[in-house]
Amino acid sequence: MTADDTHQSTRGDDLDSLASYVREHRAGGYAVDTVAASVCAHCGGRAFAIGVDDEAGCAERLCLACDDAVLIADSADHWTEAEPVQCECPCGGEEFEIAVGFASVGDGSDDVRWVSVGLRCLRDGTLGVYTDWKIDYSPSAHLRGRA
Repeated sequence: MTADDTHQSTRGDDLDSLASYVREHRAGGYAVDTVAASVCAHCGGRAFAIGVDDEAGCAERLCLACDDAVLIADSADHWTEAEPVQCECPCGGEEFEIAVGFASVGDGSDDVRWVSVGLRCLRDGTLGVYTDWKIDYSPSAHLRGRA
């Protein structure tokens, strides 16, 4: 799976550029209020391979340093029926820095309305939002800790 074609040629040098890109994406038309970097809890790694399923609304990251696999946000709820596709940059790169954007419900709560998974290719810096999905239940604020 390659990046969203709407911003096909956007490049970035660091996590800040990726976070800005995810905020501009506005999945479902909702403003992203929180962006969290994916960091491996086991080794502190920040380079990942990632598989996503747009239909099921889920993503799994694999740390390239220690092979620890983690399901992002509420992906565990949908992973058994998922048919994930390995993400690939238009340049052919499959190693990414990941930033997950969370849009709030907007009623003053911390509940999440939408999740966006942004990737920065570690080969050429291309930025993209490779998947996003709606959260339609509450409480959901706990998802912010699952990047």
